Amino acid sequence: MSLYRSPQEAMKGPAEEFLYLACLHEGTGVDKPDFLAVVDTEQGQIVHELPLPNVGDELHHFGWNRCSSACHGPDRSHLIVPGFRSSRFHIVNVADDPRRPRIEKVIEPEEVVEKTGYTRPHTVHCMPGDNIVVSMLGDAEGNGAGGFAVLDAQTFELKGRWENGGEVPGLNYDFWYQPRKNVLVSTEFGEPNAYEPGFDLADVEKGRYGQRIHFWNLETRELEQTVDLGEKGLIPLEVRWLHDPDAGEGFVAAALSSVVWHFHRNGSWAADPVVEVESVPLEGWPFPVPGLITDQLVSMDDRFLYLANWLHGDVRQYDISDPRNPKLTGRLWLGGVIGKPSDAGRELNGGPNMIQLSYDGRRLYVSNSLYSTWDNQFYPEMRSWLLRIDCDPNGGMEVDRDFFVDFHDRPDGPARAHEMRLQGGDCTTEIFQ
Repeated sequence: MSLYRSPQEAMKGPAEEFLYLACLHEGTGVDKPDFLAVVDTEQGQIVHELPLPNVGDELHHFGWNRCSSACHGPDRSHLIVPGFRSSRFHIVNVADDPRRPRIEKVIEPEEVVEKTGYTRPHTVHCMPGDNIVVSMLGDAEGNGAGGFAVLDAQTFELKGRWENGGEVPGLNYDFWYQPRKNVLVSTEFGEPNAYEPGFDLADVEKGRYGQRIHFWNLETRELEQTVDLGEKGLIPLEVRWLHDPDAGEGFVAAALSSVVWHFHRNGSWAADPVVEVESVPLEGWPFPVPGLITDQLVSMDDRFLYLANWLHGDVRQYDISDPRNPKLTGRLWLGGVIGKPSDAGRELNGGPNMIQLSYDGRRLYVSNSLYSTWDNQFYPEMRSWLLRIDCDPNGGMEVDRDFFVDFHDRPDGPARAHEMRLQGGDCTTEIFQ
């Protein structure tokens, strides 16, 4: 699969013909393993399913063994697919037959705990030194943890912890790094014992969810600075650096506060709110409904930022030519709880959750499953889907009404779609050096 030397080169790469999609039976009442789906992007349909060996993994985020420029080792040949609930790692070979991937190796949770002390693997990135690094959210008992696990990028052996001793945050979630700046930034979700049963606002008040972002020295693997985002920064989830390898800034989305923060460095690291989604009063809700920004990404040319409000039901496009002052350039309604008419040409149950953008910035894919217990809590009648949005390079979006994948009527029963990886890479795969 193609590897690129720069964001500009990646933008000229071929369009994706298929994508990989994490699909769950967990939470649907179907007693079957989760599976990795291969979706043909021309036909708009699933052409292959790779079931996992066990029931109850809760597939969530997954990633490649290599990005374009930031590490060495083999080609982009494998997907690292963790079970978010089970803490089991699946090493999936996509080199032999990309449209029919196969499981090459499984690392069981007992080995993960023995070698790292951690559980609940989340974000996967390749790293310098033939490493694959995975953020870990829990300890062996399901309490909060703030470290990372390391896999060998060639043998896929679990090496142990990434961090080099010293202070470690009490919570973790997503991370991104910038090699030329020698920095890694990580975010905070919550304690697994708090979020796994479902969401309880009282747990936020008890401090069981996060509101801080952390900046690490990439070379020494030590925590250097923590920025507390306060009440406007509750549950900071997805973090995205600008793709320019010389950039010293990026964005983090605080889900519960529904605020996008711009982080930057002027001597020390700081962050400022630049997009604020106002909560909406709704009958039957004990408090105004937050947008709940569950995902965000930056286009490869650093021109646009996209975000998804899972509860409100809208996907937004912002021009970030001036990163300190984003300008709204597109907005589509795709389900949600506040009752806005759908822009998809059909009724949609659930709200937009995960998003993924093609290298050239023209095609945005959207799925709607967040997390099994939260799906059941906020969208008890959820029907899961994957759709595609056409993005104007000058700003603006329109739903591609010829592309729609329904996961409710699968042969083994209803499934739910979460994160996706486009063939050969996408706008959240690549980190350049």
